[in-house]
Amino acid sequence: MKLGKVPETILKRSVFKQLSTRRKEVLVRPHVGEDCSVLQFESDEVCVVSTDPITAALEDIGSLAVHITANDLASSGAEPVGILLTILLPEGFMEEELRKIMQDINGVCETLHIEVIGGHTEVTNAVNKPVISVTGIGKAPKEQLVLTGTAKPGQDIILTKWAGLEGTAIIAKDHEDVLSKHFNRELMDEAIALGNHLSVVEEARVAMKHGVSSMHDVTEGGVFGALWELGACSNVGLEVVLDDIPVKQCTIEICEYYGINPYKLISSGCMLMTADDGNGLIEQLQKSGIHATIIGKIMASKNRIVIQSDTRRALTPPKTDELYKVMGKS
Repeated sequence: MKLGKVPETILKRSVFKQLSTRRKEVLVRPHVGEDCSVLQFESDEVCVVSTDPITAALEDIGSLAVHITANDLASSGAEPVGILLTILLPEGFMEEELRKIMQDINGVCETLHIEVIGGHTEVTNAVNKPVISVTGIGKAPKEQLVLTGTAKPGQDIILTKWAGLEGTAIIAKDHEDVLSKHFNRELMDEAIALGNHLSVVEEARVAMKHGVSSMHDVTEGGVFGALWELGACSNVGLEVVLDDIPVKQCTIEICEYYGINPYKLISSGCMLMTADDGNGLIEQLQKSGIHATIIGKIMASKNRIVIQSDTRRALTPPKTDELYKVMGKS
Protein backbone atom coordinates (compact mmCIF):
# COMPACT_ATOMS: atom_id res chain seq x y z
CA MET A 1 0.00 0.00 0.00
CA LYS A 2 1.11 3.55 -0.73
CA LEU A 3 1.59 6.42 1.71
CA GLY A 4 -1.50 8.17 3.06
CA LYS A 5 -4.97 7.12 4.13
CA VAL A 6 -5.84 3.55 3.31
CA PRO A 7 -8.00 3.66 0.13
CA GLU A 8 -11.76 3.45 0.56
CA THR A 9 -12.02 0.11 -1.26
CA ILE A 10 -9.40 -1.49 1.01
CA LEU A 11 -10.98 0.13 4.06
CA LYS A 12 -14.33 -1.43 3.19
CA ARG A 13 -13.14 -4.95 2.30
CA SER A 14 -10.18 -5.43 4.66
CA VAL A 15 -11.20 -3.33 7.68
CA PHE A 16 -14.97 -2.79 7.92
CA LYS A 17 -15.87 -6.20 6.46
CA GLN A 18 -13.85 -8.00 9.16
CA LEU A 19 -15.93 -6.51 12.00
CA SER A 20 -18.96 -8.43 13.25
CA THR A 21 -19.69 -7.51 16.88
CA ARG A 22 -22.64 -5.16 17.47
CA ARG A 23 -23.64 -3.48 20.75
CA LYS A 24 -27.02 -1.91 21.44
CA GLU A 25 -25.29 1.10 23.04
CA VAL A 26 -23.72 2.12 19.70
CA LEU A 27 -25.92 4.50 17.71
CA VAL A 28 -23.43 5.60 15.02
CA ARG A 29 -20.86 3.15 13.64
CA PRO A 30 -17.75 3.37 11.43
CA HIS A 31 -18.43 4.56 7.90
CA VAL A 32 -16.44 6.30 5.19
CA GLY A 33 -16.57 10.03 6.00
CA GLU A 34 -18.04 9.48 9.50
CA ASP A 35 -15.57 11.03 11.96
CA CYS A 36 -17.42 10.35 15.20
CA SER A 37 -19.19 7.46 16.86
CA VAL A 38 -22.15 7.83 19.22
CA LEU A 39 -22.98 5.74 22.27
CA GLN A 40 -25.89 5.92 24.70
CA PHE A 41 -25.72 4.56 28.26
CA GLU A 42 -28.18 4.51 31.16
CA SER A 43 -28.47 7.59 33.38
CA ASP A 44 -26.95 5.88 36.46
CA GLU A 45 -23.93 4.50 34.60
CA VAL A 46 -20.54 6.06 34.19
CA CYS A 47 -18.44 5.98 31.02
CA VAL A 48 -14.90 4.67 31.56
CA VAL A 49 -12.26 5.45 28.92
CA SER A 50 -8.70 4.16 28.45
CA THR A 51 -6.08 4.27 25.70
CA ASP A 52 -2.91 2.26 24.99
CA PRO A 53 -0.56 1.61 22.06
CA ILE A 54 1.12 -1.62 20.96
CA THR A 55 4.65 -0.83 19.84
CA ALA A 56 6.92 -3.69 20.95
CA ALA A 57 5.21 -6.80 19.57
CA LEU A 58 5.26 -8.15 16.02
CA GLU A 59 3.12 -11.29 16.16
CA ASP A 60 -0.54 -11.13 17.24
CA ILE A 61 -0.40 -7.34 17.45
CA GLY A 62 -4.15 -7.06 16.79
CA SER A 63 -5.12 -9.42 19.60
CA LEU A 64 -2.73 -7.77 22.06
CA ALA A 65 -4.10 -4.34 21.22
CA VAL A 66 -7.64 -5.28 22.17
CA HIS A 67 -6.67 -7.18 25.31
CA ILE A 68 -4.59 -4.45 26.92
CA THR A 69 -7.34 -1.86 26.61
CA ALA A 70 -10.12 -4.23 27.66
CA ASN A 71 -8.01 -5.14 30.69
CA ASP A 72 -7.65 -1.49 31.69
CA LEU A 73 -11.41 -1.05 31.59
CA ALA A 74 -12.05 -4.28 33.50
CA SER A 75 -9.55 -3.21 36.19
CA SER A 76 -11.86 -0.28 36.95
CA GLY A 77 -14.86 -2.57 37.28
CA ALA A 78 -16.20 -1.52 33.88
CA GLU A 79 -17.70 -3.68 31.16
CA PRO A 80 -15.83 -3.02 27.89
CA VAL A 81 -18.27 -1.77 25.26
CA GLY A 82 -16.35 -0.37 22.29
CA ILE A 83 -12.89 0.48 20.99
CA LEU A 84 -11.48 3.01 18.53
CA LEU A 85 -8.39 2.00 16.57
CA THR A 86 -5.54 4.04 15.15
CA ILE A 87 -3.51 1.77 12.87
CA LEU A 88 -0.26 3.14 11.42
CA LEU A 89 1.36 0.96 8.76
CA PRO A 90 4.78 1.22 7.08
CA GLU A 91 4.98 1.94 3.37
CA GLY A 92 4.65 -1.24 1.31
CA PHE A 93 2.58 -3.06 3.95
CA MET A 94 0.41 -5.67 2.26
CA GLU A 95 -3.38 -5.56 2.33
CA GLU A 96 -3.50 -9.25 3.30
CA GLU A 97 -1.49 -8.43 6.43
CA LEU A 98 -3.89 -5.61 7.34
CA ARG A 99 -6.82 -7.98 6.86
CA LYS A 100 -5.15 -10.52 9.20
CA ILE A 101 -4.68 -7.84 11.87
CA MET A 102 -8.34 -6.90 11.60
CA GLN A 103 -9.43 -10.53 11.78
CA ASP A 104 -7.38 -10.99 14.95
CA ILE A 105 -8.92 -7.83 16.42
CA ASN A 106 -12.40 -9.02 15.54
CA GLY A 107 -11.76 -12.46 17.05
CA VAL A 108 -10.97 -10.98 20.46
CA CYS A 109 -13.85 -8.51 20.15
CA GLU A 110 -16.27 -11.36 19.47
CA THR A 111 -15.01 -13.27 22.52
CA LEU A 112 -15.28 -10.24 24.83
CA HIS A 113 -18.39 -8.77 23.13
CA ILE A 114 -16.70 -5.48 22.23
CA GLU A 115 -17.62 -3.44 19.17
CA VAL A 116 -15.10 -1.57 17.04
CA ILE A 117 -16.84 1.80 16.86
CA GLY A 118 -14.37 3.84 14.83
CA GLY A 119 -10.77 4.67 14.09
CA HIS A 120 -8.17 5.69 11.54
CA THR A 121 -5.97 3.56 9.26
CA GLU A 122 -2.95 5.07 7.51
CA VAL A 123 0.24 4.12 5.70
CA THR A 124 3.08 6.39 6.83
CA ASN A 125 6.86 6.58 6.58
CA ALA A 126 6.91 7.64 10.24
CA VAL A 127 6.89 3.95 11.27
CA ASN A 128 8.92 0.94 10.14
CA LYS A 129 6.49 -1.65 11.52
CA PRO A 130 2.76 -1.64 12.39
CA VAL A 131 1.72 0.48 15.36
CA ILE A 132 -1.77 0.16 16.83
CA SER A 133 -3.24 2.56 19.38
CA VAL A 134 -6.55 1.59 20.98
CA THR A 135 -8.98 3.78 22.88
CA GLY A 136 -11.48 1.78 24.89
CA ILE A 137 -14.88 2.81 26.19
CA GLY A 138 -16.64 0.92 28.97
CA LYS A 139 -19.59 1.30 31.27
CA ALA A 140 -20.13 0.63 34.96
CA PRO A 141 -22.74 1.36 37.62
CA LYS A 142 -21.41 4.43 39.41
CA GLU A 143 -21.50 2.78 42.84
CA GLN A 144 -19.50 -0.25 41.61
CA LEU A 145 -16.54 1.65 40.17
CA VAL A 146 -13.21 0.22 41.42
CA LEU A 147 -10.05 2.33 41.55
CA THR A 148 -6.39 1.35 41.84
CA GLY A 149 -5.97 3.88 44.64
CA THR A 150 -8.35 2.27 47.15
CA ALA A 151 -6.08 -0.37 48.72
CA LYS A 152 -6.12 -0.26 52.54
CA PRO A 153 -3.56 -1.31 55.17
CA GLY A 154 -4.03 -4.86 56.36
CA GLN A 155 -5.51 -6.10 53.10
CA ASP A 156 -4.12 -9.08 51.21
CA ILE A 157 -2.43 -8.58 47.85
CA ILE A 158 -3.53 -11.15 45.26
CA LEU A 159 -1.92 -11.84 41.89
CA THR A 160 -3.78 -13.76 39.19
CA LYS A 161 -1.99 -16.08 36.75
CA TRP A 162 1.81 -15.83 36.36
CA ALA A 163 4.42 -13.08 36.27
CA GLY A 164 5.83 -12.19 32.87
CA LEU A 165 3.27 -14.15 30.91
CA GLU A 166 2.67 -11.60 28.12
CA GLY A 167 6.35 -10.86 27.63
CA THR A 168 7.14 -14.57 27.53
CA ALA A 169 4.55 -15.17 24.80
CA ILE A 170 5.77 -12.19 22.74
CA ILE A 171 9.44 -13.21 22.98
CA ALA A 172 8.68 -16.86 22.22
CA LYS A 173 6.71 -15.97 19.09
CA ASP A 174 8.95 -13.19 17.80
CA HIS A 175 12.16 -15.19 18.40
CA GLU A 176 10.86 -18.72 17.87
CA ASP A 177 13.49 -19.64 15.27
CA VAL A 178 16.36 -18.75 17.60
CA LEU A 179 14.85 -20.07 20.84
CA SER A 180 13.85 -23.39 19.27
CA LYS A 181 17.55 -24.16 18.88
CA HIS A 182 18.05 -23.88 22.65
CA PHE A 183 14.77 -25.14 24.15
CA ASN A 184 12.66 -28.21 23.49
CA ARG A 185 9.32 -28.04 21.70
CA GLU A 186 7.33 -28.61 24.90
CA LEU A 187 8.79 -25.52 26.56
CA MET A 188 8.31 -23.41 23.43
CA ASP A 189 4.70 -24.50 23.06
CA GLU A 190 4.01 -23.68 26.72
CA ALA A 191 5.58 -20.23 26.33
CA ILE A 192 3.63 -19.41 23.17
CA ALA A 193 0.41 -20.70 24.73
CA LEU A 194 0.69 -18.08 27.48
CA GLY A 195 -0.62 -15.71 24.83
CA ASN A 196 -4.01 -17.38 25.31
CA HIS A 197 -4.25 -15.97 28.86
CA LEU A 198 -3.98 -12.22 28.21
CA SER A 199 -7.48 -11.18 29.27
CA VAL A 200 -8.33 -10.21 32.86
CA VAL A 201 -11.96 -9.40 32.07
CA GLU A 202 -13.28 -12.58 33.68
CA GLU A 203 -11.26 -12.29 36.91
CA ALA A 204 -12.38 -8.68 37.25
CA ARG A 205 -15.99 -9.78 36.88
CA VAL A 206 -15.57 -12.46 39.56
CA ALA A 207 -13.65 -10.16 41.90
CA MET A 208 -16.34 -7.46 41.67
CA LYS A 209 -18.79 -9.91 43.22
CA HIS A 210 -16.52 -11.11 46.01
CA GLY A 211 -15.01 -8.30 48.02
CA VAL A 212 -12.23 -6.80 45.93
CA SER A 213 -11.20 -3.32 47.08
CA SER A 214 -8.79 -2.35 44.27
CA MET A 215 -7.53 -3.80 41.00
CA HIS A 216 -4.57 -3.01 38.77
CA ASP A 217 -3.63 -4.90 35.60
CA VAL A 218 0.04 -5.72 35.25
CA THR A 219 1.47 -4.24 32.04
CA GLU A 220 4.78 -2.52 31.26
CA GLY A 221 7.19 -2.74 34.17
CA GLY A 222 5.85 -6.16 35.14
CA VAL A 223 4.75 -7.25 38.59
CA PHE A 224 7.31 -5.07 40.39
CA GLY A 225 6.21 -2.01 38.42
CA ALA A 226 2.54 -2.71 39.07
CA LEU A 227 3.16 -3.17 42.80
CA TRP A 228 4.91 0.18 42.93
CA GLU A 229 2.05 1.86 41.08
CA LEU A 230 -0.53 0.24 43.37
CA GLY A 231 1.27 1.52 46.45
CA ALA A 232 1.86 4.98 45.02
CA CYS A 233 -1.73 5.38 43.82
CA SER A 234 -3.16 4.25 47.18
CA ASN A 235 -0.48 6.12 49.18
CA VAL A 236 0.35 2.99 51.17
CA GLY A 237 3.25 0.64 51.70
CA LEU A 238 3.37 -3.07 51.02
CA GLU A 239 5.36 -6.19 51.73
CA VAL A 240 5.58 -8.95 49.12
CA VAL A 241 7.29 -12.35 49.38
CA LEU A 242 9.23 -12.99 46.16
CA ASP A 243 8.89 -16.77 46.35
CA ASP A 244 5.11 -16.43 46.53
CA ILE A 245 4.90 -14.65 43.16
CA PRO A 246 3.88 -17.34 40.66
CA VAL A 247 6.02 -17.63 37.54
CA LYS A 248 6.12 -20.37 34.88
CA GLN A 249 9.30 -22.37 34.33
CA CYS A 250 9.28 -21.44 30.64
CA THR A 251 9.33 -17.77 31.65
CA ILE A 252 12.25 -18.33 33.99
CA GLU A 253 14.30 -20.14 31.34
CA ILE A 254 13.60 -17.67 28.53
CA CYS A 255 14.39 -14.76 30.83
CA GLU A 256 17.64 -16.41 31.88
CA TYR A 257 18.58 -16.88 28.22
CA TYR A 258 18.19 -13.14 27.54
CA GLY A 259 19.43 -11.99 30.96
CA ILE A 260 16.21 -10.22 31.92
CA ASN A 261 14.10 -10.09 35.09
CA PRO A 262 10.72 -11.89 34.84
CA TYR A 263 9.26 -9.69 37.58
CA LYS A 264 9.97 -6.58 35.48
CA LEU A 265 8.62 -8.07 32.25
CA ILE A 266 5.33 -6.92 30.71
CA SER A 267 2.56 -9.12 32.10
CA SER A 268 -0.85 -8.32 30.62
CA GLY A 269 -3.11 -11.18 31.72
CA CYS A 270 -2.04 -10.77 35.36
CA MET A 271 -4.17 -8.72 37.73
CA LEU A 272 -3.15 -7.31 41.11
CA MET A 273 -6.06 -7.20 43.55
CA THR A 274 -6.45 -6.23 47.17
CA ALA A 275 -9.09 -7.60 49.52
CA ASP A 276 -9.84 -7.98 53.21
CA ASP A 277 -10.31 -11.73 52.71
CA GLY A 278 -7.76 -12.77 50.13
CA ASN A 279 -8.33 -16.48 50.64
CA GLY A 280 -12.06 -16.09 50.10
CA LEU A 281 -11.49 -14.16 46.88
CA ILE A 282 -8.97 -16.75 45.65
CA GLU A 283 -11.50 -19.52 46.31
CA GLN A 284 -14.04 -17.77 44.07
CA LEU A 285 -11.45 -17.11 41.35
CA GLN A 286 -10.37 -20.74 41.37
CA LYS A 287 -13.99 -21.86 40.99
CA SER A 288 -13.93 -19.95 37.70
CA GLY A 289 -10.70 -21.66 36.67
CA ILE A 290 -8.49 -18.63 37.37
CA HIS A 291 -5.13 -19.25 39.05
CA ALA A 292 -4.58 -16.76 41.90
CA THR A 293 -2.12 -16.41 44.79
CA ILE A 294 -1.71 -14.19 47.86
CA ILE A 295 1.73 -12.61 47.46
CA GLY A 296 1.79 -10.04 50.29
CA LYS A 297 0.07 -7.42 52.44
CA ILE A 298 -0.75 -3.74 52.24
CA MET A 299 1.06 -1.88 55.05
CA ALA A 300 0.34 1.39 56.83
CA SER A 301 3.91 2.61 56.29
CA LYS A 302 4.97 3.99 52.93
CA ASN A 303 7.74 1.40 52.55
CA ARG A 304 7.36 -0.97 49.57
CA ILE A 305 9.40 -4.06 50.29
CA VAL A 306 10.18 -7.35 48.53
CA ILE A 307 11.23 -10.16 50.88
CA GLN A 308 13.46 -13.02 49.71
CA SER A 309 14.61 -15.43 52.42
CA ASP A 310 16.19 -13.16 55.04
CA THR A 311 16.71 -10.27 52.63
CA ARG A 312 14.46 -7.24 52.44
CA ARG A 313 14.89 -4.80 49.57
CA ALA A 314 12.95 -1.77 48.52
CA LEU A 315 10.93 -1.60 45.34
CA THR A 316 11.83 1.25 43.02
CA PRO A 317 9.67 3.12 40.49
CA PRO A 318 9.30 1.20 37.21
CA LYS A 319 11.74 1.91 34.40
CA THR A 320 11.99 0.61 30.83
CA ASP A 321 10.30 -2.76 30.50
CA GLU A 322 12.59 -5.77 30.13
CA LEU A 323 10.96 -6.61 26.80
CA TYR A 324 12.77 -3.72 25.14
CA LYS A 325 16.11 -5.31 26.02
CA VAL A 326 15.17 -8.28 23.84
CA MET A 327 13.90 -6.32 20.83
CA GLY A 328 16.40 -6.49 17.99
CA LYS A 329 18.32 -9.36 19.55
CA SER A 330 18.71 -12.77 17.96
